[in-house]
Order: sequence, then structure tokens, then C-alpha cells
Amino acid sequence: MIKRATRFFPGLCQNHAEGRGPSKTMSLNALADYHMHTPLCHHATGNPVAYVDQAAQRGLTEIGFACHSPMPDPFDDWRMERDELPRYVDMVATARERGRQEGVVVRLGLEVDYLPGLEDWIAELSTLAPWDYLIGSVHYLTDSLVVDHPEHLSQVQARYSPEEMWARYWELFAAACATGQFDFMAHPDLPKKFGDVPEGDLTPYYRQGIDAMKSAKIGTEINTAGLHKPIGEMYPTEAFLTLAAKAAIPLVISSDAHAPEEVGRDFEAARALAKRSGYTSLARYARRERRLLPLD
Repeated sequence: MIKRATRFFPGLCQNHAEGRGPSKTMSLNALADYHMHTPLCHHATGNPVAYVDQAAQRGLTEIGFACHSPMPDPFDDWRMERDELPRYVDMVATARERGRQEGVVVRLGLEVDYLPGLEDWIAELSTLAPWDYLIGSVHYLTDSLVVDHPEHLSQVQARYSPEEMWARYWELFAAACATGQFDFMAHPDLPKKFGDVPEGDLTPYYRQGIDAMKSAKIGTEINTAGLHKPIGEMYPTEAFLTLAAKAAIPLVISSDAHAPEEVGRDFEAARALAKRSGYTSLARYARRERRLLPLD
């Protein structure tokens, strides 16, 4: 795994101790929710402390924030600005203090968009705070078309057939993995969000992504937010996960929460999906190091 030393935000570095709150018997305490956002992305609500409280209520003993990373220059309206990064780190540090009271370990991450040409910026980002993990994601098919944005849907459909759109997405997904900068990849079959799925066998698309993750020695996630999108199913599909399990791709379960009440949402169903797909363990991350814990 990649290790990035940093001298930034030293106070947060000192706060990476495990949660010290009261011991609890909980149904989700084997799981960790590492994909949660903050209001800095302009499309999430709720103070991070409220996310911690919800995690404790749901029975999670470990969570992590991974808000949309800044770009080197102003780019779109759904991510923090570059000069807001210290504020983000401070918000997570405050949430970590609450986590200590609640018995919830709080990790620091980022969801980092990959676009060709941003490799140097992603490498720089990895040094700017004591990250526990960086999540790679592909939203942009071009520097102006977002594959999962409802306002871009008609433009995407006008430019690409489902086959072309999927080919482009998985090409970028593989390129993101090849940067070597990420610990796991987000919502791997995101292009299905609005139901645009090629006909026939999807295995070649899945193989491209799984082979790229295996080569990079990184993981992926079950993202339960897909259940609440037009497609009405988790990211990724069971067929993808079955192939990923056979390839020994590490796995986490994520809510992609954009509001406190979404933390840990549908995790029991996600755990059942992971088991059906052949998974017996889940990944945990701390300071860019991965370890595996039994799924149950």
C-alpha cells in the first residue's frame, strides 16, 4: 500500500487512537462505513458530529469521511474548494473527538475524481493531510460530461450509445487504478444509475475494472446508495462482486451518506450481498494501511 508522509495538520495525526467510548453489543459492529460526505461538497447536509451520532445509534464502531476532493483550479459546484481543505480536516478532527465519546473510530479520507491529466494533482493531494484512505472515483466521461448527473443525462445519451458510454467509463476506471494513488474504488458500475446498460454479457466490462484493481492491489466497495437511485440496486451488481471475490479484490461496504440518517443505510442487505458473492472478509484502513477482518 502507498504510504504518504506529511507534516500538515499535526494535531490530527495525534488523534488516530481507536475509539474509547463505552463497549456496546451491536448488529453492525463488524462493519465500517468509509464513504460519507460533508456540507463542503454543497450537496450534503448535517454536521459531521451528527454522522458520528447516527453511526453509534446504528451500531457501527468505525466510520470515515470521504468528501469530494478539491481540484487544483475551480472546476464544478459539487466539491470543496482547495482553500477549504484545512477546514475539512478540522471538521473530521472534531467528529473524531465525538467518536471517542461514542465508541466510534473516525477515519479521514477523500473521494478523489480521476480525469486524465490530473495525475500530478492527485499525487500532491495525497501528501496534504494524514489520510487513512483515498477513494478513487470516475464521474466525468469528458472534462464536462458527468455520467451520473441528471442534468447531463440527455447530453451523455446523445453522445454515447450504452456500449460506448460503458467502454469509455471502464477505460477511465482502469486508468484511475493504474495511477497507484487510491486505496479502493467507489461505486464501480456507476453508469447503470439511470438504466443505461448494454445488452448482452457485461463480463468484459467488469473484467477490465477487476483486472485493473488487481494489478494495482486496491479494493472496491459495495455502495448501498444505488438502491435509492433510478436503477434501484446497489453498486456494483452481484455478477461483478462474484468475479471480484474470485479475484480476491478487497471489499468495504459504504453508504455514500450525504445526510446523517443515511449512515449505515441498508448495511445488512449489503452484507448479505457480499456473502452471496463469495466474500468472507472486509477491509479496514488506517494511515493508508489495509487489514482484513471477518465479514461476520
